[in-house]
Amino acid sequence: MTSSPRPTTTLWRPTGPVELELVRESGWRLWPPRLPEQPIFYPVLNEDYAVRIARDWNVKHDGAGYVTRFEVDTEFLRRYPVQQAGGRTILELWVPAEELAEFNTHIVGEIRVVHEFR
Repeated sequence: MTSSPRPTTTLWRPTGPVELELVRESGWRLWPPRLPEQPIFYPVLNEDYAVRIARDWNVKHDGAGYVTRFEVDTEFLRRYPVQQAGGRTILELWVPAEELAEFNTHIVGEIRVVHEFR
């Protein structure tokens, strides 16, 4: 008898070209460590919010913006309460930088690019 896979939650992450290159170098499996001025890793809970950030912020600041989609073990994510960062659909998780390596071990499958803006 085989056990069913653990449930996962879909997350999105708007990102710029530098961070995306580091994800690519990891084999599309890991988010890179945060920089000293980035104490929190912010994945978001809906695609539209990620698109807005990538298109309206990353393009302006980095020349390109990308939206990635990835799955994370749902049970693990329970430790991070959903944060409402504005309107009803502006929802994100706040993962402390020192917990990102552990967070990465709970990613199921690959991190995929689903939108690109220039």
